[in-house]
Amino acid sequence: MNHQNDLYDYPRPAVAVDCVVFGVELDERELKVLLIQRDNPPFQGQWALPGGYVRLDESLDDAARRELAEETNLTDIYLEQLYTFGAVDRDPRGRIITVAYYALVKLGDYLPQGYTDARDAAWFSVDEAIRLAFDHDCILAVARERLRNKVGYEPIGFELLPPKFTLTELQNVYETILERALDKRNFRKKILSFNILDALDEIQKDVMHRAARLYRFNSEKYETQKQNGMNFQL
Repeated sequence: MNHQNDLYDYPRPAVAVDCVVFGVELDERELKVLLIQRDNPPFQGQWALPGGYVRLDESLDDAARRELAEETNLTDIYLEQLYTFGAVDRDPRGRIITVAYYALVKLGDYLPQGYTDARDAAWFSVDEAIRLAFDHDCILAVARERLRNKVGYEPIGFELLPPKFTLTELQNVYETILERALDKRNFRKKILSFNILDALDEIQKDVMHRAARLYRFNSEKYETQKQNGMNFQL
């Protein structure tokens, strides 16, 4: 019996990808999410996460990166698979399963623009990103919780900072994501103890307060420390 042919007797749902793109507004200490305004039905004119259908000749990761580039002009960013959402009625067009991703960007590096089937693209506070199309409210909530958990055991927070930053800016990123205050002295002592930052011979410029020293995340040092058994835990 040829079981391979039997597979085609079953209905085949469509597969999509949706991307939750996070950025941190350092001055406002606010976590932002990138949304697109849909130009086509269903939910025409409504705000949603960027995403779309997976093509037959591409991987899920490739589909997520392509959709981000096509709809928002974002490329070369940190992207990680999040979760699969498959409620039967999640999409009024039919049986569509979506694989969600979350991405982290340095907010000042990107000016989002709406392309293809996106009428517009803009940054929103995560607290204001409500009543989104499809089940995107749920996807955003899951992504936010994943981000909150993961920053505590992997140094992904540096993906949200410019290449050169102060320790205060770094602490602000963590406090924004975790939604709680951190003791300044303990935070600095802990983060410096990991020996994954390079202290630069540079200070802030054009600031009203006393200029602080700038640092840079050293990914090679982190990988070496990780292989030596370092446990990144904040």
